[in-house]
Amino acid sequence: MPGKIELRTGDITDVEVDALVNAANTDLALGAGVAGAIRRRGGRAIQDACDRLAPIPLGESVRTTGGELAQPHVIHAAVMDWGGGATEESIRACTRSALRVAVENDLRSIAFPALGTGVGGFPMRRCAEIMLEEAQAFLDEGAASVARVIFVLFGEQAYRTFESVLDSLKIRRMSGKLPK
Repeated sequence: MPGKIELRTGDITDVEVDALVNAANTDLALGAGVAGAIRRRGGRAIQDACDRLAPIPLGESVRTTGGELAQPHVIHAAVMDWGGGATEESIRACTRSALRVAVENDLRSIAFPALGTGVGGFPMRRCAEIMLEEAQAFLDEGAASVARVIFVLFGEQAYRTFESVLDSLKIRRMSGKLPK
């Protein structure tokens, strides 16, 4: 049975999943936004684990402990260089690599924020198009372990944007017009 995509609003650290995705920089320095929330709620163990793994290439993802979070794992997706911005290519690559890390670690559920739309400055609608297309393509491939991909959006506007794009994607799938 193929996995499913879900949308939610709120704090990503409150979602019951096997792993959270952190919109990281290539140095894996947990600063502001989602990374800051993960650092505050998960404790020093997460940054210590990141320090041992950093730096990582742009577009790649690595897994660390969830520290004191309810989620046992954090997948850090390097969507930008330190001080830089996110791009379409980095968001696409990070979505794929985070999902690949989930499969490699036999995880059943994963929660993504809108990668690169905060500090990274990337437009929300285009982010939604990229991430939802990549997640759907991944699930359509029949990935072994992942049953749930949840996008946890900060605020009603972000939620509505992802909801609109997801509805559009479903319509294109039913009409046989999938993105490549």
